[in-house]
Amino acid sequence: MREEPTWRIPVGILGLVVALGLYGLAIANLLAPWIAGWPALAQAPVYLVLGIVWILPLRRFLIWMETGRWG
Repeated sequence: MREEPTWRIPVGILGLVVALGLYGLAIANLLAPWIAGWPALAQAPVYLVLGIVWILPLRRFLIWMETGRWG
């Protein structure tokens, strides 16, 4: 258990916010125009997958924020 404050948590949160913002902008600018003409039922699985994909690297990132190690 951590007894002293660490710089990794505020830096990690800021990094996460920036990364998610860039990810959202990339999806909105690059992918959305490409699938905009698709029916809604075809778009839904694409956006569902893209909404889950960003979570995959989150576990290791949170471990780094808490312990300073990537694994």
